[in-house]
Amino acid sequence: MRCISIINQKGGCGKTTVATNLAASLAYQGRRTLLVDMDPQSHCAVGLAVPEEQIERNIYDVLISAYNDNTSSMKDITWQISQNFDLAPSGIELAALDPQLADKEHREDQLRNVLEEVQDLYEYVVIDCPPSVGILTFNALRAADEVIIPVETGYFALHGLARQLDTLAVLEQQCRQNIKIKIVASMYDVRTKLAREVLSELRKNYTSHLLQTVINFNTKLKEASSFGQAITEYDPSSKGMRDFLALAQELIAQESLAEPHATGVKNVHQQLREISRTANELLEESAQLIGTNPTSPEMEKATLQEKIDNFYGVRQQQDKVIFAALYPKAELVQIAGDFNGWQPEHTSLSRSQDNGRWTVDMEIPKGHYRYRYVVDGRWQQDPYNERIEANEFGEFNSVLEVV
Repeated sequence: MRCISIINQKGGCGKTTVATNLAASLAYQGRRTLLVDMDPQSHCAVGLAVPEEQIERNIYDVLISAYNDNTSSMKDITWQISQNFDLAPSGIELAALDPQLADKEHREDQLRNVLEEVQDLYEYVVIDCPPSVGILTFNALRAADEVIIPVETGYFALHGLARQLDTLAVLEQQCRQNIKIKIVASMYDVRTKLAREVLSELRKNYTSHLLQTVINFNTKLKEASSFGQAITEYDPSSKGMRDFLALAQELIAQESLAEPHATGVKNVHQQLREISRTANELLEESAQLIGTNPTSPEMEKATLQEKIDNFYGVRQQQDKVIFAALYPKAELVQIAGDFNGWQPEHTSLSRSQDNGRWTVDMEIPKGHYRYRYVVDGRWQQDPYNERIEANEFGEFNSVLEVV
């Protein structure tokens, strides 16, 4: 049984999306797969349409059972999601596990112990870790043969990667276990110069640890989660499906190299010395792409976020709403929505000649609005706005709240 933990302290990096769809794709490839949710927010169950009110027991009950009269086992809590694909759901009770096990012996080994009970049932276990460092993360690392760190191709994600490598170095000293560390580029948007440059730097600096597969930004992945399905069920023909299928196939191809305690496998500390020595340099280089020096004491997060927002997205600035999108090959970009009567010819975006960024400033009264871009005559939702609503045409509108 091969155990893979998906870990990143930074929110919004697509960690749960990677965990859920990787597990589903491994199952799609015929591998018996268990997805274990170690995050108290229980996003895996939500993203797979498992009704919260029907989850009577979860991974908390199994982990705590060694210290009380509870007899729950992994077999008691798992839900069958599809063929070859089971879920061990989480629950808010999991947030209380750390203080409850504070004085218990071998508390960091509980997940590994309970997984040993089902090792004959599964070929793969994928663990979705919480964003915080504590007993839950320790358990996930102790149980794992490999760690995959999803890295969004943006500045703050690189900063999170540097922090994550430092954290893993500390955890390694306490976990006392050989774990292979891998990095996967996620939420990659080839249209943005920043994403392309950051991916290039990742490939240059983390060659031996960066997985070849890149998870592209794909609205179908967000839609699948909102409908409570893995991408394998929601849209098997989508680019998101192709990406995760490629990721699963890449990992399967490495099975012969996946023995966690084989002779010659470097420990986490040795791996971290190799890959973290360039983390600060990579961070500085990525900052230069957006004109910011991360070592400068004048750098403020808000200021940096404004610089990043200039690349893409929609934001409110005083009495105006600024729309920014990157369509380098487009000849005409328009916007249609509740605020202009859904008439794209009334509102065209202006192109910046140097980088293909299209922008428009609009005065829009307070309220709830839906809108779409019209790019060379093709209607589409804003690829940089996560808020969407289904429309009567079976597609999605982007949503804007003006306050």
